[in-house]
Parts: sequence; C-alpha cells; structure tokens
Amino acid sequence: MKRFSTYISLFIIIVALFYSYYSLMPRTVSDTSTPLTEFSTERALVHLKEISKKAHYVGTKEHQNVREYIVSELKNLGLTVEIQEEESFNLRGNGAKVYNIIAKIVGSSSTKALLLSSHYDSAISGAIGTSDAGSGVVTILEGVRAYLASGKQPKNDIIILITDAEELRLLGAIAFAEKHPLVEEIGVILNFEARGSGGPSNMLMETNGGNKNLIKHFKKANSGYPFATSLAYSIYKMLPNDTDLTVFRENADIEGYNFAFIDDHFDYHTPQDNFERIDRTSLEHQGTYIMPLLNYFANIDLTNLKSKDDYVFFNFPIIGIIYYPFSWIVPLVFLTVFLFIGLVVYGISKKKINTKEALKGFIPFLVTVFVSVILGKYGWEIVKMVYPQYNDIRQGFTYNGHIYIIAFATLTLSICFFIYNYFLSKLKAVNLIIGPIFVWIIINIGIAIYLQGGAYFIISTIFGLVSLAILLFLKTSKENKLLLITITSLPILLVFSPYVQQFPVALGLGFLGVGTTLIALLFGLFIPIFSRYKKLKLNWMLFSVTIVAFISASFQSSYTIDRKKPNGVNYILYTDTNEAFWMSFDYSLDEFTMQFFGNDTEKNDESYYKFKKETDIIPIQEPSIIIEMDTIANNLRHIDFSVTSHRKANRIRLFAENDFTIKNLNINGFEFKKRDKDYIQNTKNEKQIKNYVFAYQDSVLNVSFSVLPNEKPKLILNEISYDLLKNPNFTIKPRKDYMMLNSYGVDEVDAIVLVKNVSFDEK
Repeated sequence: MKRFSTYISLFIIIVALFYSYYSLMPRTVSDTSTPLTEFSTERALVHLKEISKKAHYVGTKEHQNVREYIVSELKNLGLTVEIQEEESFNLRGNGAKVYNIIAKIVGSSSTKALLLSSHYDSAISGAIGTSDAGSGVVTILEGVRAYLASGKQPKNDIIILITDAEELRLLGAIAFAEKHPLVEEIGVILNFEARGSGGPSNMLMETNGGNKNLIKHFKKANSGYPFATSLAYSIYKMLPNDTDLTVFRENADIEGYNFAFIDDHFDYHTPQDNFERIDRTSLEHQGTYIMPLLNYFANIDLTNLKSKDDYVFFNFPIIGIIYYPFSWIVPLVFLTVFLFIGLVVYGISKKKINTKEALKGFIPFLVTVFVSVILGKYGWEIVKMVYPQYNDIRQGFTYNGHIYIIAFATLTLSICFFIYNYFLSKLKAVNLIIGPIFVWIIINIGIAIYLQGGAYFIISTIFGLVSLAILLFLKTSKENKLLLITITSLPILLVFSPYVQQFPVALGLGFLGVGTTLIALLFGLFIPIFSRYKKLKLNWMLFSVTIVAFISASFQSSYTIDRKKPNGVNYILYTDTNEAFWMSFDYSLDEFTMQFFGNDTEKNDESYYKFKKETDIIPIQEPSIIIEMDTIANNLRHIDFSVTSHRKANRIRLFAENDFTIKNLNINGFEFKKRDKDYIQNTKNEKQIKNYVFAYQDSVLNVSFSVLPNEKPKLILNEISYDLLKNPNFTIKPRKDYMMLNSYGVDEVDAIVLVKNVSFDEK
C-alpha cells in the first residue's frame, strides 16, 4: 500500500505537469470545413501564404503588393477602404512616409468604436514577417469575415486599422493617433502581434489607469484559452517594450489588449519568420481570442472602461481568468502570517514540531535555493563558453533552447533531491516544511510592496500551510496524507509549472535562473510529498535525464538548413577621407564573413561593430546635396537643403558633427513640434538628428532647419542601401544554405553605407 500510494501520487503530479502545459493553447487547427460564421485557421493561412512570399519592409515593391492585397480582401468583404498617407516621425527621430489601411463597419448605435489593429510591414531588412505581424493581419481578416458572415450588425462601430512602418518604431500608429479624426471615436483596442513563430498567445493590457474594468470585461468575453497574468502585466510595464497599442495609450489615452505569441524567438525578425515555420496552433490561439472579444465588445457600452483600481489576475485551466482586487493583497499576507504562527505554536505545544529540527530544516532549503540561483546565473554563461556560436543568436534564445530549459530544470530537481535525501533520514517532513513556508511569507511581503501584480504567488504559501495543517491535524495513515497533500498541490502545479518554461522564453535563456529558483522554492513546499519518494531514486533518474538533455542539446548545437546561422556584413565608405571598411556585428566569423576579414582581423567586443577591416575603394555614386537657402532672418539662421539619392537608397541618417541648437526643423513637409523647450534638439546631448526611410524608393530628402545666428552647423550624412550582395561592383561569394542574414537588433545589414560630411558657408 505504501508503494502503491507513492506511485499514485507521482502519477498525479506527472499528469498535472503535462496538463499545465497542454492546456495553455488549442492543440487542433480549424480547417476549411469550419462553418463560415466561425474562425478558420486554414482559411486564414490562405491569406498568410499570399502576404508571406517575400520580405516586405518599407520601401520595397513587395511592401506595396502586400498593402494592395489587404485592401483588395477588405473590399471583397464589402468594406470601404481608406489609405491614410502621412509623413510620420517618432521621438527617437525615425521617420518615413506611411500608408495606413483603414476600414469601418458601422454600428447601429455606437457608444465608442472597437478598433482591431495589426501591422503589415516586415522588419528591416531580411525578415519575411509571417508571424510578425502577418499572423495579426490574417487574424483580423478572417475574424472580420466570420463576423460579417453571421449577418449581425454591431451596436458599436468596428474600425479595422492595419498600420504601416510599425517596425520603424511605430510610425503608422503615430500618424493615426496624431492625425486621423477616427481616433476620437475609439473606446477599446484589440492589437494582434507576434514576437516569435510559435507558442501560446499572451494577453497583455495597456492602460493609463487601473486594469479592473478591462480584466472584468475580458473575463466576460469568455475566450477559450486565456493566457494572462498580472505578473506579466507588471513586468511588461517595467520593460522598454512598445507596440502600436503603446502609441494609442500614450498619445490618445486609449486602452486595450495586446495578443502575441512569443515562443521560438530565434525566428523573430529573421528570414526564418516564414510561412513554413509558423506554428498553426498559435494562429488558432489568436482566433480563439478575436471571435469572442469581437462579438462581445461590438455590443457593450464602451464609454465606461477606465478605472483607477488594479486587479491581481492569473489564468487557470478550465476556469479561465481568476482575479481579485489589489486591496486583498495585504489582508491575505496578514492572514498567512497569522495562520503560520498559529500552526507553529500549536505544533510545538503538541510536540509535533521540534523547534531545533525546524531550524535545521532551513539548511537544505536555503542551500537548494542558493545552488539554484548560482546554477541559473552562471550555468548559461558556461554553456555559451562551450558553444560560443550561441552568441550570434541575438534574440537570446537558441534553437535548442527548450532542451536547455529541460536540462536546467531536471538538474535543479535532482540537486534538490540529493540535498534533501541526506536530511530526510534525520528530520521529519513536518519540521522540514517550516523553513520554506517562512521564506515564502517573506517573499509575499516583498511582492505586496514592490510587485503587486505577482501577489497571486500567495497561493503557494497557502498550499504550504494546508500541507502543514494536514500533517498536524489529520489523524489518518501516512499514505492517505500523501494522497491528500498531492491533490491539494494541483493548483500550484497547474498555475506555476509553465513559468519554468515561460520566463526564459519571454526574457531569454539568460534568465534560466528565474525558473531554477522557482523550482527550488516550490520544492521546499512539496517536501511532505517528495519525502515519500526517497526509495524511487528520483535524484538519479532526474540526473540521467539532465545528462541526456545536455547531450541532445549538444547534437543540436550546430547550424543546419532548418537551424540557420545568422551573419552579416556592411561596406562603409567615408567619402571625405577616401577610406573604406568591411564591418560586421557578428560575434564570430564563418565561411561567409571570412572572405571579408580573413584570419588576421581581431574581434572588438567593446565596439558596436565586432569586426572591422580596411578594404579597397569601390566607386559608389554619391548623393547630390543642394543648399537651396542659407540666410539670417528674425534673429535665426535658416538653412534649406535637399539630398537626392542616385542609387535608390533605403535610408538616410543625419548626425551632427559639432554642437548647435536646432530651433526649428522640417523634413519632407513634416514640421517638428517643440516639446517643453524653445528648441527642437541640442546636438551636444544627442548627435543623431533624424533617421529617414524612403518609401518605395523616393529619392529626395528635403530638410529645412534654423539655428542661432552665430552657430556653424556641420552634418554627417549616412546614405544606406541594402543592395550589397546584388551590387555588380562587388564580387561576393553567396551564403551557404545553412546561413541567413542576421537582421535582428540592427537597422541595416548587408548594406552599403556611404558617409559624407555636409557643411554650410559661414554667415
């Protein structure tokens, strides 16, 4: 019976662990036989295949083709389509002409409008953009099609906005938020995005106030697989992550929901973000969001969504979203403190808890937590020392990343079992659990003060208290206690187990320590269960799994056609000094980049470019720079000049060579506004003036600016084109089939960069 109850307990835990991951998202894909009034992933994939043929970043013919396809499909749905054409700039100085796609379904008695948004441009310069954000575009196309097929007329207006130039730092959303009259009508936004090519779709809200009403309405909409937590919401607000929804929140005070799948991050902003690699069930998950939310928000009053109050919330299988107000956080912490003290005092008074043994019980717990922190902090750095090629995957998540998550998780568990097995022969489980509960209470006090969104972690403490109460009060066999504690552990396993994977998926493998630490912290609470597993030798079994996982990861550490090695190079020509250099962002050289640098080029880890080597001057046609006006009027020096690219440049960057104050600035008709100062920019503090991307190979950049009369501005102009490998003046061996353009985290790669000084006559 003892062995039987142990096996049942272990079986329950294994099933719960499996289900905690399995239940996060749909596991089947809706096909074309799905009723026309419902979302079909297979129907959405027809659109996705069409707009995922090639990279379609701003300035390419394919970008225009994708826009025309989306417009055509919206018109086929019977909608009138508007193209918003605007010059747009953001606060970082990035600019371009944008072409936003806008359509509208008119409601019967609209309170405020529901906005469905995504973006149709792909990242510069090599990303195909299937997931980011072709998946969002087709989710909206298929969702709107299904809604219209039902014949319903919504109460509220439904606005469809497919923005342009999101990858150029949200330029399309900025143009819409600042220039389009429809922005005044919007009540709530559903924004569909992706940061990888697979995994469950996360819901993250953006709000200027509290999340109370947004989370209540999200719950009422009853989406099939909600995956959202207030912890992720709190962390997201701390990070410098922006989406189109961020623009609407900051510029127009409009709130809403982001939906994005973020797994398989290694495909993000690369040529591997293609139609073949996107996870179909991730697209299905987006579909399970859009249909219930579209039907819900199309018919409720959207004028009362704002709130000053925040809620703690988390998702739970079958039940969906569970939430409660922030006002409960402190009382719940005090309740756990009160219960803990009461149980300990009772246990000591009844001689069921030995004070000395309980204090000794802190030792294995603190040791396992310390080891797990060290393992997570330095373990991945050691792996990268063994496999330095991982550094070139700038996303921070390698192709075999999930195997490493398994390896570090099982290694942490095996270490915990090894350490605790020594103490289990000396200390009772009732004494060993005191330390973990105490530490968890301290953690929850810290969360209540500094990270309220994670306050639901208190359910771990509650589980520990329930386990302690069962050990103290329940008069039954050890076998029955084991099974009862195992059953009460299910909420902990179902809620927290996925975090071991989700933290490194979301933040990168450099954050494996978050998962390993969580494992050790939870392990201490599970000691009444795991103490009964000693004879199963799980420590050795888990260690064996760890070895197999590391070996498996090693076999998958090399690059293949399906796991391509990223690389890239730029040719940079300084026209004034008549110098030219090959430069690369890569951390290591390979067969492709060695042709530019050879064996004698030293790496410079401190530089933006890791490798640099002087090379021959190749004739590159310079842009024409015409100074059209340079005069003093109204106590300012006014300068107008134009830059004409003769080689169809993709981008022009303007930098200040010296210090001066830009009092007024106009680029291609866009007049920059002064923000809280009487000038646009002081180049002493910020050298980059503006970074302009040409739309569809426009060739002229017109700049008008004014400075103080006594200032002598000098500019540095970078003219950039992405045609290095196609330029006939260069003889470059192509990449091997296991290589790809390394376009993640940089604005230009495989580019010809011409650097030219621009000065003006002294006045």
